[in-house]
Amino acid sequence: MQADLERLDFGPVKRALAERAQTALGEERALALTPLRQEEAEARHARIEEAFFYPLKLGGVSDLRPLLQRARRGEALTGPELLAAAGTLERAMELKEGLFGTELEALKALAAGIGDHRGFVRAVGSALNEEGEVRDEASERLKKLRGRIRPLKRRIQERVYQLLERHAEDLSDRFVTLRRGRYVLPVKAERVHRVPGVVLDRSSSGATFFVEPLSVVPLNNELARLLLEEEAEVKRILGELTARLASDPGVDATLEALAELDLVEAARRLAEDWKLSRPRFGPPGRYALKAAFHPLIPDPVKNDLALDERQKLLLVSGPNMGGKTALLKTLGLVQAMAQSGLFVAAEAAEIPFVRAILTDIGDEQDILADLSTFASHLKRLKTILEEAGPDALVLVDELGTGTDPEEGAALGQAVLEELLKKDARGIVTTHLAPLKAFAAEAEGIENASMAFDLERFAPTYRLLLGVPGRSYAFAIAERLGFPEGPLARARALLGEGARTAEALLARLEEEKRALGEELRKAEAERKQAERARKELEARLAAIEAERQRVLEAARAEADRLLLEAERQIKRAKERARTEPGKKDALRQILEMRRAVRPEARPNPYPGLKPGTRVEVPDYRAKGKVLELRGDLALVQIGPLKVEVPVARLKPRDEGAPRPTEAVVVKSGFEPELNLRGLTQAEALLALEEFLTEAYALKESPVRILHGKGTGALRTAVRQALKRDKRVARFHDAMPFEGGHGVTVVHLRV
Repeated sequence: MQADLERLDFGPVKRALAERAQTALGEERALALTPLRQEEAEARHARIEEAFFYPLKLGGVSDLRPLLQRARRGEALTGPELLAAAGTLERAMELKEGLFGTELEALKALAAGIGDHRGFVRAVGSALNEEGEVRDEASERLKKLRGRIRPLKRRIQERVYQLLERHAEDLSDRFVTLRRGRYVLPVKAERVHRVPGVVLDRSSSGATFFVEPLSVVPLNNELARLLLEEEAEVKRILGELTARLASDPGVDATLEALAELDLVEAARRLAEDWKLSRPRFGPPGRYALKAAFHPLIPDPVKNDLALDERQKLLLVSGPNMGGKTALLKTLGLVQAMAQSGLFVAAEAAEIPFVRAILTDIGDEQDILADLSTFASHLKRLKTILEEAGPDALVLVDELGTGTDPEEGAALGQAVLEELLKKDARGIVTTHLAPLKAFAAEAEGIENASMAFDLERFAPTYRLLLGVPGRSYAFAIAERLGFPEGPLARARALLGEGARTAEALLARLEEEKRALGEELRKAEAERKQAERARKELEARLAAIEAERQRVLEAARAEADRLLLEAERQIKRAKERARTEPGKKDALRQILEMRRAVRPEARPNPYPGLKPGTRVEVPDYRAKGKVLELRGDLALVQIGPLKVEVPVARLKPRDEGAPRPTEAVVVKSGFEPELNLRGLTQAEALLALEEFLTEAYALKESPVRILHGKGTGALRTAVRQALKRDKRVARFHDAMPFEGGHGVTVVHLRV
């Protein structure tokens, strides 16, 4: 199938995909892309779709396969190489952790292949610094060695600098340098005998000798020995880290998952850049493509394509350079990209999953096999006829060309008949009139053409179904200034049948253009109706906004009246405490409450009852109604029970009536008293006032919030409740409603 894919321009598609990869792993996988099994292709489609919600960033990921190969051969890796390996594995685990925190099941299933490499990553982080150098703390022995090396280096440097001052006149420059890992002095060649020591090197000019002073030789020897031991210890540590990487059984699976994740992200970017869509694999033999296009053509014209049991083959004709071959490749690329797990160049595409894509596209000569272009076509047609079937897509360009037209037409018709007999699906292009006539009569094959604009003298690349195309040979010749005499003679030689067919095609094209004009007018009228509909919707939206504004104003007025009533109630309560006639004052309070709290408010959901399942927008949750308490409902949300205004609930039951609009005025009495932050004296005064009002209004039970703290306020509250004859009983709230920090009081109402 690989040769067929290359004829469909699948190679440039793979290269475009590889350019969008973030790692060498993904780039390699993109260039090696081939069709998959159906379940694998659909799984990749799902991952690409999810990647639009969670773009994958693979910065810091490198191809560890060369390092792994060396490590498994027993070759120790360097510090920077181990650091790169740890960085890649750490980034892989971060990707896995991030994906596992989402609900993207396809990507999570792919990320599950990433192993647990925390042990190796921690070991590398402990042993190496940011530059990949081995830390002193990597081992106890290395720490001791470096603890001896550093002071020894300082001693040597101090000794050499002393000699630097003593032999200043003998030196060619005032600096200390290293030669062969040993500290030396740069001595003038003519004065080298004045500095006792060992000559280790000389400059390229020969004017300077590098001398190791004799007094420094023992120290340099000791330093060299320690450095050799340090080097051996560093190699041992790096070898252990390398062996740990080589023996990690999950590294290969992790790299495999990273490569696929990178390919998925590259495919997502390709789909975004090229405006591709997810294909769907449908029943065998059925193609339904909407607005399909060739993704490699700039500003391509989009066409709808359909093949099914009635229309198995499409015979496309028309002038050269009219887009016939591009149409073939468009369908072929949709099939190839879909079966390779990519999104496809169409607004929507439902296609079958096929066993093979069989193509005969382009002119080829096989010189080595001594085959002409026509012979090469015959060779490919032979393969197509052998492998064609209901589970194969056939794409043949210029059927019957390359030989005598009559023989080519006869051979072409035989090929079409065999394809129909084998129930194949596909597109065939041709210029031969006999094949167009055959398609007009045979079942299972339909004529189509690529439209040509004679006024602009240019192809439109639009597919016209049901109409065979003209070659426009005479029209093109006339437009190009071909001599009139030979042109008239050519028309005469064409023959009556051919002239009649050409005239018929011209008439069909004219009728098609007329129908197209009517269609454009109808489309314009439809758009005008659509604009009118949108204007009406805008007006309705404005009316709704005004209605909401009026309702908000009504609610604001209700709130103002409520605040005024609350102030009056507060003044009445003050009088009840300080003036005689407490019962009259409480009666006045009750009358005020009735004035602002309707006795019976119609339930906005008449069907709402205990057991009804509801949505609670204020809590962004779903629950079940346990009890109706006037304007309030007790709702079970998970382990919690909460009181919610009925108007704030949305029944989930099918057919539940929608609430009527109403202005809701909240009650002035809250059955809960918060004493936290008050002194005991302040709390007991507030408690007395609260119980008096609750008792008068017959509100029971009520809740007292005193908190847990030291328990002093709780004890004082409960002692006061024991003494109060209005109290029938009291107890702690449920654990999830406050527990010991809340006392629930039942009054004798």
